[in-house]
Amino acid sequence: MTDPVKPPRRYDASRRQEQAEENRARVLSTAGRIFRAKGYADTAMPEIARAAGVSVQMVYKAFSNKATLLKAVFDVSVAGDTEQTSMAERDVIGAIQAEPDAVRKITMYVSHLAEGAPRYAPLQLLARDAASADRAAADVWAQMRQETLTAMTYFAADLLATGQVREGLSAEEVRDVLWTYHSAEIYELLVVARGWTTDRYGRFVTAAMIAGVLGSGT
Repeated sequence: MTDPVKPPRRYDASRRQEQAEENRARVLSTAGRIFRAKGYADTAMPEIARAAGVSVQMVYKAFSNKATLLKAVFDVSVAGDTEQTSMAERDVIGAIQAEPDAVRKITMYVSHLAEGAPRYAPLQLLARDAASADRAAADVWAQMRQETLTAMTYFAADLLATGQVREGLSAEEVRDVLWTYHSAEIYELLVVARGWTTDRYGRFVTAAMIAGVLGSGT
């Protein structure tokens, strides 16, 4: 009598995927903490791997290099979570787009900016400061700036559609004003260097954007 053939054990792909996502989230959280504490140049991939409890090979396989990892940490810091939903699809952006009043749009946007800037502006500044010595960091810094410019292009179009933008301003000029006040350098000057609270910073940026795009009398 032959033994019954045992069915092959089902390969649990879902659990493997879940574990990979957990490892990735842990690496991102750990890398963010170490980048902020030690800076870009003094942070090493093996150090991040050890602190996150994963292999160095896993970190390199997921992120290729330190600059790419910094960009990934920046992305989740902007979003505030690891969900795979783009910022353009998020409720906060939808609410801004649905608001008909341009002043209110800017106020809502900058409230969101001021809330998130302490998480991600320091990471932008790390990429900027590393750019002169690290080609990969320079590429990441350029990508960060371009992504902000693209976002402000859409925001400018949204504001122009209200018909409330100051007469004579082109879409490019509106975009550039928004981009300037959105920049990490403004955050650096006021919050990091001068010790402003994020609330004060937010009020300043709100007033500056409104004055620059809509006019002081709006």
